[in-house]
Order: sequence, then structure tokens, then C-alpha cells
Amino acid sequence: MNLFEPNWLMVLWALPVAALALAWAGARRARALARFADPALLPRLGAPRGSLIGPVRICLLLAAVACIAAGLARPRWNPQPREVTRTGRDLVFLVDVSRSMLASDLPPSRLERTKLWIEDLVRTLKGDRVALIAFAGAPTIKSPLTLDTAFFRLALDELGPDSAPRGGTNIGDAIRKALTDLWPPDEPVTATRDIILFTDGEDQDSLPVAAAQLAAAAQVRIIAIGLGSDTTGAVVPGSQSADGAHRSRMNPQTLRDIATATPGGVFLNVGTGTIDLEEVYNQLIRPAAEARFDSAEAIAWTEGFQFFLVPAFILLFGEAFLRDRSR
Repeated sequence: MNLFEPNWLMVLWALPVAALALAWAGARRARALARFADPALLPRLGAPRGSLIGPVRICLLLAAVACIAAGLARPRWNPQPREVTRTGRDLVFLVDVSRSMLASDLPPSRLERTKLWIEDLVRTLKGDRVALIAFAGAPTIKSPLTLDTAFFRLALDELGPDSAPRGGTNIGDAIRKALTDLWPPDEPVTATRDIILFTDGEDQDSLPVAAAQLAAAAQVRIIAIGLGSDTTGAVVPGSQSADGAHRSRMNPQTLRDIATATPGGVFLNVGTGTIDLEEVYNQLIRPAAEARFDSAEAIAWTEGFQFFLVPAFILLFGEAFLRDRSR
């Protein structure tokens, strides 16, 4: 026999005190009734003199509390070893944090809208490892592959133009960073690795298609999500100069080439619209086979809390029945 939550048994120490307090309260009530009411009226004001209903109710109530405490202590027995395997997928979010992502053609900005989409998706994930890489002129890992989605969301919330060490937009460097730093070369290759790329596609000769081909060789798929207008573009905040403000336009062809260079890769042209990232996950990522991350031996116990909680409900029902009879 083993107790999983033995601290609940501390409640039992309070039961004698509760019994004395209830007995004292009952005696005080009886004295008050005898002092202020005619003896002939006492049966109408409470239980008749000498009735055992009151003490029995107290006993039933205290016994029910004792049973509930014992059940919450979770008695268990018959330990049996079993193997537990953790499975899931690897999702790496590559987020462009260059100043062009501050353009407001996707209000409040391309970057802020991206963060909201990712936040909504990650809250629904179960068992998948997630990672976050911010990039502009150079990439930086903000969250390694982890099951700790709370930590991931904290890193996501802090993303901004200052999250990358250098300005510009080098998509190829970000893809290579994910391949070399998040998936060690000696790690077994599975078909459950996905890079989800959020960018407007303005690249500065970082050879992104060649980097995507490296991802394909590592059996990593890229889902490229294009943000911003690809026609009129949008003004980049803080880009005013003598030649006028810089307008950022999404480059769909580059993003299409990046995605299709990987097996099963997809380019999603969001533009200035919206996207249901959870639906994308359910259609493109969830059907993929899960990877076996690790396994460990766990102990399975036979739980016995129900043998105490069921009597507790019966005792409470009996106490309620007697309370009605005493009225």
C-alpha cells in the first residue's frame, strides 16, 4: 500500500476538534432554547429532547470528511513497470524581424500579426517540440526545441526588430541556422521536421533556395508564409530619407522557390489577408508520422480512491436525510 498524496491525512487531526466544536454548539443551542422557550414548544423548534438524530448526523458528517480525506490521499497498490514512449513532431518557427516586418499593411504590423498567429497555434499543440528563430541580417535562436510552450510563448512575446543582432534580411542564413543548431547531424532523420517561415521574402543574397535544398537533403520541409502586399507594398516605419520612404513588397517567387525545393513544401501567399494557422497544422503537419523522441520506464499503480469516495457520498446522503427528518 502506498499513498500518493499523504498530506491529505492531516485533515484527520482536525476531526476531534471539529467533533468537540459541534457538540459544544449543539449543547449551547439546547440551553438557549430551554432558557427562552416553553418546554412544550421545544419539539417544534428543533429535535425532541433525548433524540439521537443530532449526534448521529455529526458522526455521519465527520465520517464522510474522513473518507474524503482518505480518498484524496490516493491509496494505491500493485505497482507494475511499463514503458512510456513520448512521440511528436518538430516545428521550427523562423520569424523575420527586420524593419520591413513593421509595415502596417497587416495591422497592427506584419510582425505582430505573425506573433498572434503563432501564439494561437502553439496553445493547441500537444506532444510536439517547438523552436523559435528570429532573423534579419543574422539569425538567433530565441527558443531551442522544447516541449515547454510557456517558455516558447514568452520568447515569442519578446520578438521585435532588436531580436536579431544585425539588420537586413537573410533568409538562407536562418534556414542554415535551424539545420545546424537545432538538429544535430548525428540525430536520426525522421519525416516529422517542419520549418514554418514567416517573412515578406525580401532577401539580401543569402542563397535561400540553396539553403532550402540543404533542408531537403535533411528531410526537412519548409512551409513558407508570405506576408505583405506584393503589388503596392507598404511604407517601412522610420525609413524616411531624401529619396522618400522605403516601401516593402512581398516577394512571392522567392518564397515559392524556397518551399518547393523541399519535399512536400508549401508556399502560402497570405499577403494582406489572414490565415488560420491551426487549420494549416491540421491539414499539412498533423497527418505526418510522429517521431519517437524518447522512452522511459514508469510505474503503474492500482488506484483505490474510489473505495473511500463512494462511502463518503453515501454518508453525506444519510446526513442530509436525517437533517430533513429533524425539521
